[in-house]
Amino acid sequence: MKHRNQVFDNVLDLVGNTPLIKLNKIASKFKGNFYAKVESFNPGHSSKDRIALYIIEQAEKKGILTPGDTIIETTSGNTGFSIAMVSIIKGYDCVLAVSSKSSADKIDMLKTMGAKVYVCPAHVSADDPRSYYQVAKRLHEEIKGSVYINQYFNELNIDAHYKSTGPEIWKQTEGKITHLVACSGTGGTISGTARYLKEQNPKIKVIGVDAFGSVIKKYHETREFDEKEIYPYRIEGLGKNLIPSATDFDVVDEFVKVTDEESAHTARLIAKSEGLFVGYTSGAAMQAIMQLGEGGEFKEGDNIVIIFPDHGSRYMSKVYSDKWMTEQGFFDSKNEAAAQRIQYIK
Repeated sequence: MKHRNQVFDNVLDLVGNTPLIKLNKIASKFKGNFYAKVESFNPGHSSKDRIALYIIEQAEKKGILTPGDTIIETTSGNTGFSIAMVSIIKGYDCVLAVSSKSSADKIDMLKTMGAKVYVCPAHVSADDPRSYYQVAKRLHEEIKGSVYINQYFNELNIDAHYKSTGPEIWKQTEGKITHLVACSGTGGTISGTARYLKEQNPKIKVIGVDAFGSVIKKYHETREFDEKEIYPYRIEGLGKNLIPSATDFDVVDEFVKVTDEESAHTARLIAKSEGLFVGYTSGAAMQAIMQLGEGGEFKEGDNIVIIFPDHGSRYMSKVYSDKWMTEQGFFDSKNEAAAQRIQYIK
């Protein structure tokens, strides 16, 4: 049993170096070895700790941020929590424009961490003045001494993962990784991680996970932004109704789309089978593995790393609530078998 004997100066010293954990049951019927990069081991319980700390420290080095300034950001929850946490330690005010799709749990957490929160309607176009993108821009113009992080279009989002997540996975797999599977929202995680890994071995296959209702998969395949692809969906932090420049589409080999419903059930299945209490996007990433495995994507000897971005505690009022699942129609007769599987899995 390993023990941590270190003493840390503050919570930020714990960002990064998250574990790679073998998945022993949930993917056992597929060929290959499956490992989860469990980002909930970050102190803010998500991969967004990496970008929050990196971007803020880069802004400090460039003199853009000084103590007492205000940091503004758009977020579906996790980035906001990470920025609020870093702001507390470093002495900044934190103002967040949050999508109404974010769970009540996430919004309450942000307020608890001292952030001023503006909840904005999720299902409006990116250029609508009510969208969280436009609200953040307006707040940035109104608040003197403010810095807008803008993770969707910030190249530092990619750099953070290029310098941390990628090297960690390469080292943890001893360079034997064959596939990387990761959800794509802002695109920073998959882009930075993939960019580093492909530099080490161009043969590593990088598979992005997108949501139905998002434009990212079609844009990757055609380089065309198709508004007809857009419709409301429930998964937070996955997919987009715009094209984030923080996504390097050239390092992604293909995208797989997953549904809200199957991703929710798969998140619950991860908890029941592996004892890992992970978030909705982790369910989406694992659902992509299921679809790829059924399609014969993997072979014996493959080493597949799946990034699990955050912790299940952020979704208590959503995918881990039977009431919410029922309200969404996720426990209807069509999915009765899936519900039973979750209940009785050995």
